[in-house]
Amino acid sequence: MPKATRSSASLAGSDSSHLQRRMKTLVLGLGNPILCDDGLGIKAAREIARQVNSPQITVAETSQAGFNVLDLIVGYDELILIDTIQTRNGKPGQVYRLEPQTFSHAKHFSSPHQINLATVLELGKILNLAMPEKVVILAVEAKDVSTFSEHCTPEVEKAIPQVVRMVLQELRPRGTRHRSELSGAA
Repeated sequence: MPKATRSSASLAGSDSSHLQRRMKTLVLGLGNPILCDDGLGIKAAREIARQVNSPQITVAETSQAGFNVLDLIVGYDELILIDTIQTRNGKPGQVYRLEPQTFSHAKHFSSPHQINLATVLELGKILNLAMPEKVVILAVEAKDVSTFSEHCTPEVEKAIPQVVRMVLQELRPRGTRHRSELSGAA
């Protein structure tokens, strides 16, 4: 079941005739918290939620995939997705910064259970839904996604702080102040 903290749309301006729309960003951690390294996205999202303090940023986590992700991302201007990945020659704990185009060759599927993010984004556009204009995927090379465990392997666990820093860096251009910066303010 997805856990999400939704923020309301924010408007800024000195008077009602000059209101400007603020960008809404969703940081979404994907995974299964009881399947070893597959829980990385959720663990990272929880840490990011502790550090981000902005009404324009929603940090959420989900174990859902495919079409179910569509409902979660509609209405956001930007999406930062955190998940694990397994590649042929990847090293466990290796962090990748990807964009949906990376997966464009895999848009077609033979069953609804195989739908990926590129297909979800394309479907949302076809349905004329308010889809994120900017999508960044931070993926960590997983070692073990089949063992029942609430703990990641040591290689993947070490990548969590790096992923958190990368997400905070992605968010920084918005002028976001993080809790760590706020706590040091006088």
